[in-house]
Amino acid sequence: MTTLRADDVDRFRRDTPGTEDVIHLNNAGSALPPTQVTDTVLDYLREESVRGGYETAAAHAERIQGVYGSIARFLGADAADISVTDSATRSWQAVFYAMRFQPGDRILTCRSEYASNAIAYLQVARRTGALVEVVEDDASGQLDVADLERRVDDRVKLIAITHVPTQGGLVNPAEEVGAIAERAGIPFLLDACQSAGQLDLDVRRLRCDALSGTGRKYVRGPRGTGFLYVHPRLRERIEPAMLDLHSATWTAPDRYEVAPDGRRFETWERNYGLVLGLGAAVDYAMAVGLPAIEERVTALAARLRADLSQVPGVTVHDQGRRRCGIVTFSVAGIDAAEVKNHLSAATINTSTTHAESYQYDQEVRRLPAMVRSSVHYYNTEDELRTLVETVEKLT
Repeated sequence: MTTLRADDVDRFRRDTPGTEDVIHLNNAGSALPPTQVTDTVLDYLREESVRGGYETAAAHAERIQGVYGSIARFLGADAADISVTDSATRSWQAVFYAMRFQPGDRILTCRSEYASNAIAYLQVARRTGALVEVVEDDASGQLDVADLERRVDDRVKLIAITHVPTQGGLVNPAEEVGAIAERAGIPFLLDACQSAGQLDLDVRRLRCDALSGTGRKYVRGPRGTGFLYVHPRLRERIEPAMLDLHSATWTAPDRYEVAPDGRRFETWERNYGLVLGLGAAVDYAMAVGLPAIEERVTALAARLRADLSQVPGVTVHDQGRRRCGIVTFSVAGIDAAEVKNHLSAATINTSTTHAESYQYDQEVRRLPAMVRSSVHYYNTEDELRTLVETVEKLT
């Protein structure tokens, strides 16, 4: 693994015009894209405006197809296993709502699960009589692998967890979960919305049956893009809840055939400029090197946690044996929204996170509303110091 040097970071910042104007520490919300991504999207849209939408797509068909290969290399997968969508949510839903549940079937998830996924579990449970069970955390705050293993039986039809939750900075032990699911023959759906792009992911190592991700967060792609990996062993067993003439072929007046590859989870219409922008972002990340990105992001976040912990009145709420680039904290006596606004006035971008996004976790931890600061490899130590000093002025 190549460790990123100061001159590497300088180069990445030159590629990222936004770093001249703001200290962007909201990468878990939406990262700043490099110029290469923005130019790819704008160049395509300009061509489309003078050439025609269908004609431009046809002219760039090979490049568009190449995006699948880029995402496959990014995840250690085959291109046939990849789908391109308009969001991580759409990707995740394409798999989850294709699953079939009966009364008494069990869905196992994690205590740090995200709201959108939990709402989907509850909706399907209400419709079908399936049961949603929350696996407990261990003493470190991550999913308790031993508790998961104890719960596995022949009524468990899905294990679905969030890899990196919106709160708490932890990285759930997805590889151990994948090993348990594989041994038991239970489908494993991994929400990698906030881990893709900051961690070095490999679906073979993770042993997941499906993985969903987004372009806008740590991948540094455009908004309105997402991707999905589905292993053939699961893909061949499920039919998507919705089909169109792209995901299936109308073979006779009374028959159709579902696409054999990842296209079955897509729809025909899409913004090809954004698709190419997603491909450019994935290629940029691969050129930087995912192990090097993970090393730098993890180190920057660890430093920020340590420095914030020294500020009187500040509580850092991160947990887990393994931690990532997300740092959540609160300031005694000051609402998280006020802290965020104070930081915004100093041109420091952060976000806030609230119990509505993590009700399972909130049952146990009773967290206050928190400020979420999420670092990326183009951030600098000086930027982190500025954030800490700005928070100090509040306390």
